[in-house]
Amino acid sequence: MTNNCIVKPGWHPTSVGLMVLGFIVFWPLGLAMLAYIMWGDRMRTTWSKLRPNMETVVRDAGFRAPDFGRTGNAAFDEYRERELKRLEEERAKIERMRTEFDEFLRSLRRAKDQEEFDRFMASRTNPTG
Repeated sequence: MTNNCIVKPGWHPTSVGLMVLGFIVFWPLGLAMLAYIMWGDRMRTTWSKLRPNMETVVRDAGFRAPDFGRTGNAAFDEYRERELKRLEEERAKIERMRTEFDEFLRSLRRAKDQEEFDRFMASRTNPTG
């Protein structure tokens, strides 16, 4: 399924026409259309970046119904719960690894900064000019 929209962000004839019509009918509509023309693409990309974060917030906050996804088959539901728990443990493990890696990178940057500082101080005390 393709997403064919008549009104697209940007200076297209339809968009400009709706903006002019908006200013004629009620100036805030024209202003809103102007904002959409100028920043509509950025709004779409911003929303696509925010959406995964919002899903994480909702998941972490525990906004889930207790019987969400129940099939009525007890064996399958138990299997599903075990797998979801295993996946959650794997996600937590990966998150811990990411934190450890970030700490490792911070220590590397610190060591590099210290080396550059030591080199700078050495060049100041022993001028070669």
